[in-house]
Amino acid sequence: MSVREELDSLDSFGQAVVVCPRDKWHDLAAELKASGFEMLADLTAVDYLDHWQTHDHRFEVVANVLSISTNERLRVRVPVDEDDCACPSVTDVWPGANFLEREAYDMFGIAFTDHPDLDRILMPEDWDGHPLRKDYGVGAIPVQFVDDPRPR
Repeated sequence: MSVREELDSLDSFGQAVVVCPRDKWHDLAAELKASGFEMLADLTAVDYLDHWQTHDHRFEVVANVLSISTNERLRVRVPVDEDDCACPSVTDVWPGANFLEREAYDMFGIAFTDHPDLDRILMPEDWDGHPLRKDYGVGAIPVQFVDDPRPR
């Protein structure tokens, strides 16, 4: 039985969605590539900090893969715990994942194990924190606009 057949498939607005456990993500990626999903169209992450009641994990890696030959799309959701904020890298399956995984690491702090060069890509190397986490401080100086009708 293949990894994909083991997983529950959902539907989101006509697009197939699979929720894949983190420990099976790399195997599923290799299987998808071998079965014709030759393109990783996107990979990003989601922070569910304010939605603990609907999710049992804080983060999720979301990958959209595309089969150009069969004109089929698949969204793969990989739950990631806050306590063990890591996910297997798929750069050896789809080389284009390199920069997408680096961006998810930089913005969300999700480490991709076995990534060839997991360094920050958008923020300076000495930057503290990960700006797209929902608990990241956004600054303390309010911006006052000139035409703002509220009193100053």
